Amino acid sequence: MKNLLCFLLFSFVFGIATAQSVRKLSIDELENYINTSQKPMVVNFWATFCRPCIEELPHFLEARQQYPQVEFVMVSLDLPGFYPGKIEQFLSSRNFTGATQFWLNETNADSFCPRIDPAWDGAIPVTLWINPAKKYRKFINRAMTDAQIKLAFQELTY
Repeated sequence: MKNLLCFLLFSFVFGIATAQSVRKLSIDELENYINTSQKPMVVNFWATFCRPCIEELPHFLEARQQYPQVEFVMVSLDLPGFYPGKIEQFLSSRNFTGATQFWLNETNADSFCPRIDPAWDGAIPVTLWINPAKKYRKFINRAMTDAQIKLAFQELTY
């Protein structure tokens, strides 16, 4: 019994330490987060059901390791029923760590997409690249390859 109690306590504590924490926010909160950042930032919009999104995310996370001054933000556009459990489980199962994690609590893409960029038609994945110090802002309205992601990180920081 004592061993079981120790195991459960260890599992509970270990689970907290390794779990992904995905914060829910509105488009107003996301815009404020982006607009008040003082450092370079990459904001990727994705969903657990989007295969191109899932294929490019490891490349973002790998490239981000070479640029610690850049904040990588993953914004999930999953359905409300996926938040938080399914999204956090998905992230944890794929070891998608090392990023700021948000779930956008919005359902009207016609309203929130143009607030991120007028060119966004609602398709995902899309990525917003921002460097306030350079007054740099670039919106990529498609999936990116590993080479394109590495080049974009270079452009963002130099």
